[in-house]
Amino acid sequence: MIVVQHLNKTYHTASTRTKALDDINLQIEKGEIFGIIGFSGAGKSSLIRCLNRLEEPDSGKIIIGNKVITDLDKKELREARRKIGMIFQQFNLLDARTVFQNVAFPLEAAGLPKTKIKPRVDEILELVQLSDKADAYPEQLSGGQKQRVGIARALANEPDVLLCDEATSALDPLTTFAILELLQEINRKLKLTIVFITHEIDVLQHICGRMAVIEHGKIVETGLVDKIFLEPESETSRSFIRIIQGYQSKRSLTQKVGALV
Repeated sequence: MIVVQHLNKTYHTASTRTKALDDINLQIEKGEIFGIIGFSGAGKSSLIRCLNRLEEPDSGKIIIGNKVITDLDKKELREARRKIGMIFQQFNLLDARTVFQNVAFPLEAAGLPKTKIKPRVDEILELVQLSDKADAYPEQLSGGQKQRVGIARALANEPDVLLCDEATSALDPLTTFAILELLQEINRKLKLTIVFITHEIDVLQHICGRMAVIEHGKIVETGLVDKIFLEPESETSRSFIRIIQGYQSKRSLTQKVGALV
């Protein structure tokens, strides 16, 4: 379980002060796929990066499992992060390393013996369907394959939680669908808790059971994805739904015109 209590984060520059997170309260159940949606600048990436303290919150509490993440010192935090995998929008792969070496990297950093690294990497590459790409370099991979490597690397240390920061935003719709299917399979097989940040409500409809809507650093709505889609309470949710309905109508019209031609 993930519990966030009264979380606050403000960014300061010489001339500005931006409140990124404003009294955030959330509870995410163990083993669920939970979505957080918001427009650009809403605070969703700040929130997910605070969960593993890549960003330091100003105040509030974050509990993951039985650890109060916000109370950990640097050494304790390094240990805790091994059980919190993270997937990024731009993959963040090491170009000079092969697929195998990219996935092995967090295991090497954790001090795992080489005799245990190879079977673990082989196992994960099979899970993400990239066994045949073990010796390839990132420049030889498609976007979807690169993201599969990112997922494999995030799974290397057998995490309990997987954080996905706009993990499909750089992918085309067909590849996005394949990655979402993979994440659902991983959730079923490994019983991971997955937190998925996105600005695409159709992505949340496909993969998440519950979701939160964030706007101007505040959670404005939380609930079942289907309920929010059918009966949105916040203007932000209604805006997302209007956008996707407009996209679906445009796509339908394009298909009809194509059929006539």
